[in-house]
Amino acid sequence: MYSRKHYLQNKNAARKIILESLDFFARLYGVRYRKVAIRNQRSKWGSCSKARNLNFNYKVALLPKDQRDYVVVHELCHLIEFNHSRRFWAEVARTIPNYKELRMKVKSVDLR
Repeated sequence: MYSRKHYLQNKNAARKIILESLDFFARLYGVRYRKVAIRNQRSKWGSCSKARNLNFNYKVALLPKDQRDYVVVHELCHLIEFNHSRRFWAEVARTIPNYKELRMKVKSVDLR
C-alpha cells in the first residue's frame, strides 16, 4: 500500500510530528530516552530497546492525534516498565485513560 518513495517523502515530517509528542510526554513522565529512529516497518508501530532507544514507524505520524499519542506513550512507558505488566498499563493509563479503545483502533490499521 505504501511505497518506499512515500516513506522517503514523509520521513522528516513524521520525525518532527513524533518528536513533538515524544518530548511533551517524556517531560510529563520524567523519562529520558537516547536515540529516536523513524522507520518504514510492515508489522510494528514502535519499539523500545533496553539501551533506551525508541523506534517508530513513520506511519504513526499519519494516525489521528489521539492514536499517535497512544503509540508514543506506549513506547515511553517501556522506559519505566520494560514489559506489559499491570504496572506498565497503569503508567499508560496515567495520560491515556482510554488506551484500550485506542489500542484496538491502532491494531486494526493495516501497516502494509
